[in-house]
Amino acid sequence: MSESEIREIVCATGKKLLADRLVVRTWGNVSHRLDEDHMIITPSGKLYDKLQPEDMVIVNLNTSKATGKYKPSSEYKMHTAIYLNRRNIKAVIHTHQENASIVAACRRDVPAIFDDQAQLLGPSVRVTKYAPSNTKKLVKNILNSLKGRNAALIANHGAVCIGRDMEEAYAASLLLEKACKAFIEGEFLGQVKTISKFQARLMHQHYLSKYSKEAEK
Repeated sequence: MSESEIREIVCATGKKLLADRLVVRTWGNVSHRLDEDHMIITPSGKLYDKLQPEDMVIVNLNTSKATGKYKPSSEYKMHTAIYLNRRNIKAVIHTHQENASIVAACRRDVPAIFDDQAQLLGPSVRVTKYAPSNTKKLVKNILNSLKGRNAALIANHGAVCIGRDMEEAYAASLLLEKACKAFIEGEFLGQVKTISKFQARLMHQHYLSKYSKEAEK
């Protein structure tokens, strides 16, 4: 895709997150890989409903040099680290969505509750160890929690979802919220009945290898 197309996608995704109530005001951030060495990310401190494609910021993944009329999101280091560690990933979405944030505040891992959750997100959703925002320690914790997964909860903070394209990353954000809501409500009703780790792992591997090879082309 061209730079202009990616700018449009990142901008549109920010507005969609706002419409779907996965973010509020300026919190959260969205990025998309531009090429092997660059990403395009939402700017810092700009309201999502006011964003324009030209407001998006280009960041060099290796040097952190930013190009644009605004500063990149303050959490750009998390995005760059993910792209450098997961070469097949092309989109990253960080949110403070309600149910995921509640589970993250309780520092609970979310087991595989639904088939679609296991397929896309992985055999579980891990919560990171706590570290202050925008620190190297937090970035390291996020990378650890994302191993073999397409989503992670960030302790006392929010969530991050990734994908081989923006559509997949966005679907991961929606599925994460669905799973966290079911987990919270299920705990009130009694212990949630989960899919076995073995079956959940098979579902995830099948999804990655069979259902969506087109996403990697």
